[in-house]
Amino acid sequence: MSKESILVVEDEEKILRLLEIELDYEGYEVGKAMDGHDAFEVYRSRSWDLILLDVMLPGMSGIELLRRIRLKDSFIPVILLTAKDSIEDKVSGLDLGANDYITKPFRMEELLARIRAVLRMKQVTTSTAEVVQDEWLHAGDLKVNEKTREVIRKENDIELTPKEYDLLLYLLKNKRQVLERNQILEVVWGYDYDGETKIVDVYIRYLRKKIDAGYDQALIHTVRGVGYVLKDAT
Repeated sequence: MSKESILVVEDEEKILRLLEIELDYEGYEVGKAMDGHDAFEVYRSRSWDLILLDVMLPGMSGIELLRRIRLKDSFIPVILLTAKDSIEDKVSGLDLGANDYITKPFRMEELLARIRAVLRMKQVTTSTAEVVQDEWLHAGDLKVNEKTREVIRKENDIELTPKEYDLLLYLLKNKRQVLERNQILEVVWGYDYDGETKIVDVYIRYLRKKIDAGYDQALIHTVRGVGYVLKDAT
């Protein structure tokens, strides 16, 4: 069985070396780059299972690198490494297409757990895509195609970020079930953010603007004190 491969993009040599040692010990195949331009070339040189990407890089910023990667590949998991620590910054990074976001300094055990969670989510998504043949999930006049990732309401195409899509898909697959914020956090983000459930509320607000705003009836509903539920319009 081949090793899962991780590309580490980090300009601090000590952190890069530490990550290389730890990931190699955990059984991953590790590639590395210390600036944005080199990282993009290494990324294009082969396929990777996951990218650890520092935001602050010489040559090309991690954000610009992420943008370029997403133009070529919507599915490769990316975890951002950054010193920034606010909810707003985390949301911004995820909106750019990252699958997860961890702040420096971080505990290696936490980073490894997040890597495992993101890779598990990738395996589930891949296996699902292999068996789904143009299958549409429905809620009222909303429909989502798991294979093509199309989201349509009343024949209007809706553009979602990767995390918004994951959240909508989870709500849709559990239609009419009330989902707690912590439950959503663990499944959609793949890791417990130590009670930072505000990020769930932020993304629900984003989804509502795209899914419900401008339509006669809302599909996403708040259950006060508990969480959220997606229901067919009545």
